[in-house]
Amino acid sequence: MYGAGVNRVVVVTGASSGIGRSTARLAARGGDHLVLGARTREDLVECAEECREAGAASVLVVPTDVRDDASVAGLVRSTLDRHGRIDAVLHCAGVVAYGRTEEVCAEDFETTLDTNLLGSAAVARHVVPVLRRQARGDLVLVGSLLGHLAVPEMTPYVVSKWGVRALARQLRIENRDLRQVRITHVSPGSVDTPIYDNALDAAGGVNAPPPPTISADRAAAVVLRAAGSRRLEHQTSWSNHVLLAAFRLLPGVYDRLVGPAFELASRRSHRV
Repeated sequence: MYGAGVNRVVVVTGASSGIGRSTARLAARGGDHLVLGARTREDLVECAEECREAGAASVLVVPTDVRDDASVAGLVRSTLDRHGRIDAVLHCAGVVAYGRTEEVCAEDFETTLDTNLLGSAAVARHVVPVLRRQARGDLVLVGSLLGHLAVPEMTPYVVSKWGVRALARQLRIENRDLRQVRITHVSPGSVDTPIYDNALDAAGGVNAPPPPTISADRAAAVVLRAAGSRRLEHQTSWSNHVLLAAFRLLPGVYDRLVGPAFELASRRSHRV
């Protein structure tokens, strides 16, 4: 299981906040060499300092926009230039959008899919060849519980996260020939992170993670354990399994209840 030893080279995307930042700090405690990617340099520099204080062997900051293929290529190239290898990539970057399908503007819909799904594909496009040349290494794609479920007023996000889960499955099949190249998918449920405050919101509400929530640190622990695991899928809490069972076994009941429950649980204020 990934987590023992030191001096591994670990790339974390979305490292400026939320699960990504918590994952980077947790990896630092194990003495890893960290390469941190996110769009905002200032936030990355803050995270880098936290990682150094936590015990990272080294920290490299590479401002990266996962929506830009060349930017992702630069992140991988910078890692190889510094360390000559990649042991694990923990892809945590993501964005949330709220609103009925017909209400979300084209730009917000595209931004959500570009960041969550096409960003994951870009990371895979540049990371997998490196792992295959090495004949070893881990790619962990952080999806969402909503990559397994349907909920109202989050269509771009749900579609993108179903796509991330499908991408992970495709990558697993395509890389079966190399046993030490591992592709893993993590499905966080409700996690208390700034992603809700920064949501693209056509529904006119102020958003909050629906209960029961877990901390970003707890989700990060699952992400870090997923690297090195041969399991394809990892959930972050027991409540995920309850909702998955309801969605799969009682679809009619789920569809009737999910709308009112979601509105009550995840909106601190309603449309204006």
